[in-house]
Amino acid sequence: MTPYEQKALYEVVAWKRKVNQRSNLFQRLSKKAQTKINSLIPVQVHHFITESIRKLVQVTLFGSEYTTKAKDVGQLTLEEREHQVARTLEVYTRTAIIEGASTGAAGLLIGLADFPLLLTIKMKFLFEVASIYGFDVKQYEERLFILHVFQLAFSSDEHQRDLLHTMEQWDAHKDELQAVDWQKLQQEYRDYIDLTKMLQLVPGIGAIVGAYANNKLLQHLGETAMNAYRLRLFNLEGK
Repeated sequence: MTPYEQKALYEVVAWKRKVNQRSNLFQRLSKKAQTKINSLIPVQVHHFITESIRKLVQVTLFGSEYTTKAKDVGQLTLEEREHQVARTLEVYTRTAIIEGASTGAAGLLIGLADFPLLLTIKMKFLFEVASIYGFDVKQYEERLFILHVFQLAFSSDEHQRDLLHTMEQWDAHKDELQAVDWQKLQQEYRDYIDLTKMLQLVPGIGAIVGAYANNKLLQHLGETAMNAYRLRLFNLEGK
C-alpha cells in the first residue's frame, strides 16, 4: 500500500468507529425536540416533502436523468481520484449554499422548493463520486449502493449501523439486495434534517440558515461518500 492508501485506510477505520458510536446526549435531546416540532408542522408540508423524496428515489433507481458519463479513471491512483472527489465536492457545495440562501430568503412557498432542489444536488454529487471511483452508475446495483450511501449519511444511529454492516458485505451479497425501502429512507432523511431545514422557512433568518445548513449537509455527505467508497475498494482489493 502507498502512504496515501495507508492514511485513507486509517481514516476509514476511524470513520467506521464513529458511525458505530451512540449519539451524544445533546443529539438525543435535539431529536426529542425535533419530534415535538414535527408534530406542529402542517400535514401539507409533510406530504410535500415525502412526495419529493419518493419521486427522486424512483428516478434514481429507474430513470436516466442522473446517469453520469463514465470517467476514465482506470489508471488513476486513489489519491488522484480523491483529488477529483474533493474538487467535485467544492463545486456542489457552492451550488447548495447558493440554492439554500436563495430559497431561504424567498419565503415559505419558495422555501419549500429547497427540499427537492437540495435532494437533486446531493444525488447528482453521489453519482459523480461513484463514477470517479470507477463504478458504472448505469448498473442498477450501483444506483442501489448510491442510495445506501445517501441513507448512511442521513439516518438515525441504529439504521446507520445496519446500513454499514450491509455495505461492508456489499459485493458478496449485492445480488440479494434488489429493492430499497423508500418509506424508511424518506422518514429517516426527514427526521435527520427537519429541524434545521424547517428553520430555513422562518422569515428573516431563512437565507442564513439555508446557506449554513446546506454547506454542513454537503460536507457531511462528502465525508460519508468518500469513506463508503474507500471501504468498498479496500474490500475488493483485500485490504
